Amino acid sequence: MARSVFYDLNVYSAPEGRNTIEEMAAFSSRLEFGGIAITNPSDSCHLEKATKIGDLEVFSGVEIRVDNPSRLHGMVGKYRKNTDVIVVRGGSENINRAAVENSNVDILCGFGSMKDNGLNHVLAKSASDNNVAISFDLGEVIIQRGGRRVRTLSNFRKDLALVRKYDVPFILTSNARSCYDLRAPRELMALAGLFGMTKEEAVYGLSTTPENIISGNRPSSKYVFEGVEIVDRMPGDVTGEGDGQ
Repeated sequence: MARSVFYDLNVYSAPEGRNTIEEMAAFSSRLEFGGIAITNPSDSCHLEKATKIGDLEVFSGVEIRVDNPSRLHGMVGKYRKNTDVIVVRGGSENINRAAVENSNVDILCGFGSMKDNGLNHVLAKSASDNNVAISFDLGEVIIQRGGRRVRTLSNFRKDLALVRKYDVPFILTSNARSCYDLRAPRELMALAGLFGMTKEEAVYGLSTTPENIISGNRPSSKYVFEGVEIVDRMPGDVTGEGDGQ
């Protein structure tokens, strides 16, 4: 059985985060990630180019934060050809809906702790139809305490049920803003287990979905990581192990 390669596709570097790309990459490599995506907000700095630092692949990304659906679609079009990963920061119902209805969006993040504007049946179906991945931002579980943490876990459990029902692609991320916010894949899997995610599902969210996103945005090649290719991966496979590596 081939070993899964793990990715965190929603990581920030300076100036949005506290560490440089090189520092984030070095720490991620020590945690045995195969790659990370730097997804600094579109209004905070220039778009970073994809690169390789040591053995770690650093993908180009951008996080779009807007409060107007029309502006959202315009910014997605602006960045689509120049970046590996487009993330939309969720919030209002209008933004969430616009994101999952746009097939050029890769990931919708940042609404897991919201009671009223989280995932629902309509959004889940649209995300599935348009292949927009839902992000389980485990950084929220890490930093929160008490009642806020309980509410986030409860919302994640509800979101996971919808993800399963509608076969929605999803990722797990630390949403790290510094080296010390990063967590190893096994730690993220353990945290995901707190709201009922199986190990196989967690591997899917850390390996299969990220690989599909990257390969889908590099249509000229099935290259994902040095020595790794996507070969006839079945959409319904959530194990992420032993297929196409």
